[in-house]
Amino acid sequence: MLHVDLDQFIAAVEVLRRPELAGKPIIVGGRGDPTERAVVSTASYEARAFGVGSGMPLRIAARKVPDAVILPVDHEAYLEASEAVMGTLRTQPGAVVQVLGWDEAFVGIQTEDPEAYARQLQAAVLERTQLHCSVGIGDTLVRAKVATGFGKPAGVFRLTAANWLDVMGSRPTKDLWGIGAKVSGRLAKLGINTVAELAACDPQDLVPEFGPKMGPWYAQLGRGEGASVVDDTPWVPRGHSRETTFQRDLTEPDQVNDAVRELTAHVVEDVVADGRPVVGLTLKVRYAPFLTKTHARKIPETFDASEILARAMDLAAGIEAGRPIRLLGLRAEMPMPDDARKGHTPTRSGW
Repeated sequence: MLHVDLDQFIAAVEVLRRPELAGKPIIVGGRGDPTERAVVSTASYEARAFGVGSGMPLRIAARKVPDAVILPVDHEAYLEASEAVMGTLRTQPGAVVQVLGWDEAFVGIQTEDPEAYARQLQAAVLERTQLHCSVGIGDTLVRAKVATGFGKPAGVFRLTAANWLDVMGSRPTKDLWGIGAKVSGRLAKLGINTVAELAACDPQDLVPEFGPKMGPWYAQLGRGEGASVVDDTPWVPRGHSRETTFQRDLTEPDQVNDAVRELTAHVVEDVVADGRPVVGLTLKVRYAPFLTKTHARKIPETFDASEILARAMDLAAGIEAGRPIRLLGLRAEMPMPDDARKGHTPTRSGW
């Protein structure tokens, strides 16, 4: 199986539209105004060299790279480019394509020479879209995904059971797909610092710290194991969410209520378009300067916009009065269809 990851995708799309930006540090985020509250969506390799990364506040990114070209997010342009790439992948001989997002997908193939197939795939994507991609080859989805990082930019790399520990064994556990800094820190407290140490541990030893499901799963990640089938069943979202970062903190109850009503209206539009009822709501509140809290509840299955709004306003009643708010978000949970793809992530032996 192959993992195909477009190189600096959003920045690359912007360069295609503005060739004069090639080679310059590019930062894409918000409305392209670093004086506003927004975060970096992506940065070109030239900007990343200065320490700019996705999720970083745009104003901080602008300080790191004063000469950067800062552009607004253009969702429609990126979606159009993504669809062209995924369409190209689906035309490859014998390919089963599992889309993970705008800029990445798994491709299941049967071939005696996966490197040659990967290079053919890269050439097809480049010819059709003028975008470069990196390809990871693996015998599990986890190994293919991790392999891609060694192939960037525009290269090909293979990780299998045969070379997994040779390549990954001495690396810190946070280098694994699915393990971030927090989990890595908790593993370190158990004396597990490297991928090799995680691979060698008894999965049951992780249960007291991480639980009966996550503990064995982390041990499985250490070995690079997991699902080994690419599933092209269309992904069905478990919910729809919207959020708004306010350029000025909300301080008055009427402002908060109006914002919740507006968020709810947008979420209801998404739910109605999806055709599934709402069964739960989660309200995210980010207080100034940066403390985030959530309020959630299950609700009786409903399509009724007025009922959904009433339940959202119930959640809003839990907001601390008088405390400045910089962000509000609302997520609606929906029941999953019987034929939906099973599992949560490709790594958890699911899809």
